[in-house]
Amino acid sequence: MVNSWFESVAVAQRRAKRRLPTSVYGALIAGTERGSSMNDNLAAFDELGVRPITAGQPATRDMATEVMGQPMSMPVMISPTGVQAVHPDGEVAVARAAAARGVVMGLSSFASKPLEDVIAANPQTHFQIYWAGDRDSMVARMDRAKAAGATGLILTLDWSFVHSRDWGSPDIPQDMSLRTMAKHAPEALLRPAWLVEWLRTGQIPQLGVPNFVTGDAPVPGFFEAYGVWMGTPPPTWDDVAWLREEWGGPFMVKGIGRADEARRAVDAGASAISVSNHGGNNLDGTPAPIRVLPEIVSAVGGDIEVVMDGGIRRGSDVVKALALGAKAVMIGRAYLWGLAANGQAGVENVLDVLRMGIDSNLLGMGKSSIAELTPADLVVPDGFSPRPA
Repeated sequence: MVNSWFESVAVAQRRAKRRLPTSVYGALIAGTERGSSMNDNLAAFDELGVRPITAGQPATRDMATEVMGQPMSMPVMISPTGVQAVHPDGEVAVARAAAARGVVMGLSSFASKPLEDVIAANPQTHFQIYWAGDRDSMVARMDRAKAAGATGLILTLDWSFVHSRDWGSPDIPQDMSLRTMAKHAPEALLRPAWLVEWLRTGQIPQLGVPNFVTGDAPVPGFFEAYGVWMGTPPPTWDDVAWLREEWGGPFMVKGIGRADEARRAVDAGASAISVSNHGGNNLDGTPAPIRVLPEIVSAVGGDIEVVMDGGIRRGSDVVKALALGAKAVMIGRAYLWGLAANGQAGVENVLDVLRMGIDSNLLGMGKSSIAELTPADLVVPDGFSPRPA
């Protein structure tokens, strides 16, 4: 019997690649255009070193923190990601895993599972929203999230509809008509474990987005909702302030990459920001979030909670982000690979791998708490961060 436990996120990725149809896996690893930003998200962490000590390490290490009013057992949050065709349980499995490990769940408005089901699985769930549609429809989506018990709102702004990829975009169907099934049957048959897992549940992968609709309206398909989003004029900072006021609770702006925009988020009344480049899926050539994190923390760290996402694969990555001023990190691809590899248990496995990595780094660096981490604990090369404008 093959051991289902894996010892690193890299192993989870390899298992996901072996298990998923080519088009599904391709959607998880794709960046924009050349992929420079996606690659830099990973490479930037490799440029940072840590300063160890050799004796006097603490016997215990505290990893607990709180972001947007939600206590967490460690400084890792689940980043909202779109339709999760990697596993039939999708976001519900992820939410259960996050709850089991004491971390906050982020749920996409483009998710495949209804927010009510996800929040029932993890009461510490923040709902993510795009500036899409008219104000009334956005208020209706927020009201539904409030009624379901969402603990916070995440407004994602780091997306500008760039579609070109040097390696091509995977062909992912919105629904499974007979014609579509015939077209994609060869790649699905090459991954029988994935196919059988879906067939066992009596489901077939569909790209409906139940959290984009309110009331009795039919659930739109992914590309229908995407069209609404693309057709909506981008928000101003006044619009952001309006949305924050309408929500009335903990509110994160996701996608900050500059100190001046971080200040605008503070002025708009946000509770938190996520320093992010959308996993390298927005504008190619943008620096890795870890590179701009020090500039942003220096500008607004005393006024707002700063979270970072992009390129987190190891506990040492988390420690480096915290040392540069982040209060927590968010993970995306890492937990999706765990979900693909082994469902809920695979997501728990990824979170355990990160927890162990954080703990071992704290031990080796002589820290009894994540609160003790500072930039002085890192070796930061000259020119690591871009010069602020």
